[in-house]
Amino acid sequence: MRTVHNLPYETKEETTSVPLPDGTRLSARIWRPVCTDQEPLPAVLEYIPYRQRDLTAVRDSIHHPYLAGHGYVCVRVDLRGTGDSDGVLEDEYLEQEQQDALDVLQWLTEQPWCDGNTGMMGISWGAFAALQVAARQPESLRAIVIASFTDDRYADDMHYMGGALLSDNLAEAGTMFAYATCPPDPAVVGDRWRAMWRERLEGTEPWVLEWLRHQRRDDYWRHASVCEDYQAVRCPVLASSGWADGYSNAVTRLLAHLDVPRRGLIGPWSHKFPHLGEPGPAIGYLQEVVRWWDHWLKGADNGVMDGPMLSAWMQDSVPPSTAYEERPGRWVIEPEWPSPQIDEVVHPLTQYRIRPPGEPAGEGGPGEPLTVRSPLSVGQFAGKWASYNAPPDLPYDQREEDGGSLVFETDPLTERVEILGSPSVELDLTASEPVAQVAARLSDVAPDGSATRVTYGVLNLSHREGTGTPEPVEPGARCRATVRLNGVAQAFPPGHRIRLSLSTSYWPLAWPPPRPVLLSVHQGSSSLTLPVRSPRADGEAPRGQFGEPEGAAPLTTTTLTPPEERWDVKRDLIDYHHELEIVKDRGFEHVDHIGLDVGRRAYERYTAMADDFTSVGGESAWTMTFRRPGWEAKAVTRTVLTCTEEDFHVHATLDAYVSGDRVFSRTWNETVPRDCL
Repeated sequence: MRTVHNLPYETKEETTSVPLPDGTRLSARIWRPVCTDQEPLPAVLEYIPYRQRDLTAVRDSIHHPYLAGHGYVCVRVDLRGTGDSDGVLEDEYLEQEQQDALDVLQWLTEQPWCDGNTGMMGISWGAFAALQVAARQPESLRAIVIASFTDDRYADDMHYMGGALLSDNLAEAGTMFAYATCPPDPAVVGDRWRAMWRERLEGTEPWVLEWLRHQRRDDYWRHASVCEDYQAVRCPVLASSGWADGYSNAVTRLLAHLDVPRRGLIGPWSHKFPHLGEPGPAIGYLQEVVRWWDHWLKGADNGVMDGPMLSAWMQDSVPPSTAYEERPGRWVIEPEWPSPQIDEVVHPLTQYRIRPPGEPAGEGGPGEPLTVRSPLSVGQFAGKWASYNAPPDLPYDQREEDGGSLVFETDPLTERVEILGSPSVELDLTASEPVAQVAARLSDVAPDGSATRVTYGVLNLSHREGTGTPEPVEPGARCRATVRLNGVAQAFPPGHRIRLSLSTSYWPLAWPPPRPVLLSVHQGSSSLTLPVRSPRADGEAPRGQFGEPEGAAPLTTTTLTPPEERWDVKRDLIDYHHELEIVKDRGFEHVDHIGLDVGRRAYERYTAMADDFTSVGGESAWTMTFRRPGWEAKAVTRTVLTCTEEDFHVHATLDAYVSGDRVFSRTWNETVPRDCL
């Protein structure tokens, strides 16, 4: 990324706290042009819980000063109960959080440096917040810029997929359990820090409990899910994500359902801003954001809406790897979405083949049902639901996974095939158990046999008719179910095969059903649908559509102890115990501009014994340490999830230390019944 030092506007940086009507104050950092002392300009808000003073300081220093240098007041606010803000963070996307955001926007418009026009931007939580607040239609909000987000909190977030419980539900719960219990900085809040921290420690419970109490789509998930009423969003939206991210689907849904000015951008990236995108190529995203703000917040006639509705990175074939520096490919464009240029091509599934449309079934008809009963080991090379391109969190070679799956393949392709959109699998099936699961994976198989996973989907068959009222399967009775795979843009070259793999478990990416399941797939009446896009001259992006990535000079930090990343798959062939162990240790960094040492260590472990589906368990543990001479505070959290056929069991601990002495400790042991899961 190119660092830009000379920007159009001279800027200055300030820290403050935003007063709310109930007396709470939210910690804020402001970057604004010096000229706003006399001439007000639009304000752009990023509103997240990740501690602007230390944990996101480096990232914030790249884009907020850059945008301020182009004529905007950029405001980065920590949510209630995080960083140096007052209060307790109890859960995600609560009504209180949204009301606080509305109050912050109102406060911005009342400041002498703001001209009354505001925007919101962010990635992940910040994008959720911007989209959800946009649906509240605050008067000053002129446009939003969002990356890596969802419009559907139940069906397309890290909690559940197709009604199946994701292991990222536990991992994210562990992450937020840790972030919600971090101390404020006494250098900012003074002697109040102890009382503020104790309020957080006493007011926080393991986040996984509430998320497990809602195993079907209910009012808890409908709240703040914009898909419940797309028409509530009345301001322009610039939306982006990446194919390696867990949030690859929402961009195209917004393009299809919103009726406001909108543009979509999907690259090869993991869970990162496009100007920091990995796998590459990263793009000049901040330049695009400036153009967006210039048009919608300042009224500039700059042609920002003259481009295509969707720009997407068409990925070329690559060998399987758990991380990529770059994904080869090219930008393709669609002037509207859904695109009339994409054909939904239906391929019957018979005799272990993905048949071309219209090909006869052959002598003897489609044949007897094909069966699969997957071992729990299928899924150990699945990678993370949401990749951060932190090696090795992308899926590895699928051949071993396919050994425990029901596999269908095309013949070697005679010409290049490109898909853009969400494939789906229509299954005519029977299951041996009332609660069953099917995972579907689409892979690119090279002539040497290596298999690169392209996309996947998981369905809890109890949710085959919808996510609000799950119904168990009648064992042995035929039923139909559709498995929707994540959206993708992928090219399959001549000589390669397209492979569909079906498994009855996908652990640890998804929590397995209570008991092993034998699944029978009826041939001929089951099919794979691919969104095939034929290359065309008017569908290719012009060369140099996006500039090189650039940003402001990042703040400096000093590494005190090096980070450590591990991802170990272990198997014991004596007792058939197998586990996945993940270590993400950031080491210790000295945040130079505030003289603070920060240490973060995350640990995850997912275990199972042979094919005992009640033996599965997951653990998420965090240690967060903050210190400077004469002061050290540390929060240690641990959340463990296990199960029986009837229940989930949560064991969690929270311990807090000051200068090595434990000052708080609490333990939870809770049981949550399984609900068709």
